[in-house]
Amino acid sequence: MNEILGLEEVVVGDLILTELLQGFRRDIDYKAAKNVLTSLVVHDLPGIALAIKSANNFRKLRKKGITIRKTSDMIIATYCIENKIPLLFTDNDFVPFMDNLKLKTAY
Repeated sequence: MNEILGLEEVVVGDLILTELLQGFRRDIDYKAAKNVLTSLVVHDLPGIALAIKSANNFRKLRKKGITIRKTSDMIIATYCIENKIPLLFTDNDFVPFMDNLKLKTAY
């Protein structure tokens, strides 16, 4: 994962920013992470058009027997697909997006 840092522009969605920061228990860790993450370009998610595309993608996957558990994952993946932004992730919940909806990975 670290090998791509400095080679490509790294952006973060506001929704991802929320998910990451809410996980810190210690104030010092929260503040350090907030400083690093807010130094990146932050994209606003989802907006009405992306909300509809995310719902459509959810329905496409569901028709294939795949249920995405978290709406935030659906929005994040759809944003990356629509904007041709490779997603850096370790969460296997994003694999169906790669296999079925052409999500690109940053690896």
